[in-house]
Amino acid sequence: MIAAIKRAGSNTRGLLAYLYGPGRQDEHLDPHLVAAFAMLGMPDPGRDENATLTQLGHHLDEPVHLRNSEFGRTVTDHVWHCPVRAAPEDRHLSDAEWGEIAQRIVEAAGIAPPGDDLACRWIAVRHADDHIHILATTVREDGCRPKLHDSGVRVGDACRQIEKDYGLRQLKKGDRTAARRPTQAEMHKAERLGWEQTSREWLEGRIRAAIPHAGGPEELLAYLDAGDVLVKARRGPSGDLLGYAVGRPGDLNRDGDQIYTAGGRIAPDLTLPKLKARLETAPPEEHPTARRNRPTSPWQQATDVLDALGAELTETGSSSGDTRAQAHIAALGELIEATAQTAPAGLRVELQAASRAFARAQRSQIRAEGQASDTVRIAARDIINTATGPNGSALAALVAAMVWTVILAGRWHEAKNHAHQADAARQAAQHLQAAADHALAPILAELEGRQPNQEARRTLAHDVRAAVPEHAEQILADANWPALATILAEAEAGGHRPHQLLKEAAGQRELHTARQPARVLISRIQHTSRNPAPNRRAEAARRRTTTSTRPEVGPALAPQPSAPFLTPARSRPSR
Repeated sequence: MIAAIKRAGSNTRGLLAYLYGPGRQDEHLDPHLVAAFAMLGMPDPGRDENATLTQLGHHLDEPVHLRNSEFGRTVTDHVWHCPVRAAPEDRHLSDAEWGEIAQRIVEAAGIAPPGDDLACRWIAVRHADDHIHILATTVREDGCRPKLHDSGVRVGDACRQIEKDYGLRQLKKGDRTAARRPTQAEMHKAERLGWEQTSREWLEGRIRAAIPHAGGPEELLAYLDAGDVLVKARRGPSGDLLGYAVGRPGDLNRDGDQIYTAGGRIAPDLTLPKLKARLETAPPEEHPTARRNRPTSPWQQATDVLDALGAELTETGSSSGDTRAQAHIAALGELIEATAQTAPAGLRVELQAASRAFARAQRSQIRAEGQASDTVRIAARDIINTATGPNGSALAALVAAMVWTVILAGRWHEAKNHAHQADAARQAAQHLQAAADHALAPILAELEGRQPNQEARRTLAHDVRAAVPEHAEQILADANWPALATILAEAEAGGHRPHQLLKEAAGQRELHTARQPARVLISRIQHTSRNPAPNRRAEAARRRTTTSTRPEVGPALAPQPSAPFLTPARSRPSR
């Protein structure tokens, strides 16, 4: 059940005309009162042919007129409007049940507290099966104004309890981090102009798509201004940026002026201070050896970053750890958006859908630590700015890593009781999984086409049973086992030990929930096997033959060249 509180100005008679009228699309049927502050003697134009809307409006406005005549300052915003709608799958509620629901909502809002004889005047009108409209005038009988601060939170809590009491669909409690829902006026305007999205939804998508391209708020506004978004910046006397607003071309008010919307009114995390904290990143310090070993491909580098990020999301700790985790999740959304913009057209639809769904998971009541996830954001910008597109295996490995990291983000939100964010993460994971399946399909077909011979597969199967005995039979029964065998054989030819690769891949994250464990291991091992084999030469790889009995000679056991001219160790000068 959803209750949307609105302030409707000062025209009580005008709102009554809408509630009792046919509706803008002839959807109002049998409008009538189901509850009111005092039903005895209440004029109901829907059921009493002698009652009029003007009469009902004057009856509701009496405390307002009395206050305006007694005090010099006129009340001009006294109309309070709250539509209350049940879910489409909810059962049919009677007029009596809707009346009880309306009474509980006005009590929770502070319009008519329980036992208060001097409360505001209100009515509840029903003109459809699935919803009612509550109208109140916010001047009490004693001339005071009601305390309506945080009334939306209280009404939301009351709706959650009503759902339990009446056996209705139970929604999740809000946490004030969701983007504002489109209003009826915005949706009707988009329909008139032939737009698929309302202006605020369109602007939110453009801003989020621009974030991976920018290194600061100024760059972000410049990028938006260079595209199809109208930008209005608010600056101080020194020229410093103090705020911004954006507009959609063609979105005009009734006077023909362009409509601009501030970033904070589009989404809570798009205010200027929060964008500054996210965008102003500093490259992390790294050891020269790490710089030498850094992958050349930005997609491979992003996959490595996600592996480290996933490990940190699985840790639980203090509140400082929570702020870092929230920062990682926000940056993960930017990486998904950057990948969606650079991916091939066949994957772009699912990746963009994942980015839109994950936007809700990027923000919660936990404040993100600004610079905690600079590495992830830099990886996203590297992907955006690279001149060449990703190869199939690197992109498949990255998307597979995204699936797991988003699942971990959803689990973290669940642990913190962030219901809406956890749902958003699950939706994003479904879209990412579809993209990963699509990206991996041609790779699996190609790997299966060059699988090793039966004897080699038998030996590799022995490695699987020795490395991951609890999952071995499920892996070997997987339809993707021949492709995994190809990966293991090629990795062994490159100097890796299949047994060790399998143990490392299985240890990265659990396999119990994997529907196709062989397929999961392919992405992990294919990514790992690109790195040079540690302390092994390719020609010293373990040979699978029964005729050779000579033990392997590693680098540490290889004969060393004689050095007759070296000074004895004890006579060398100390360094």
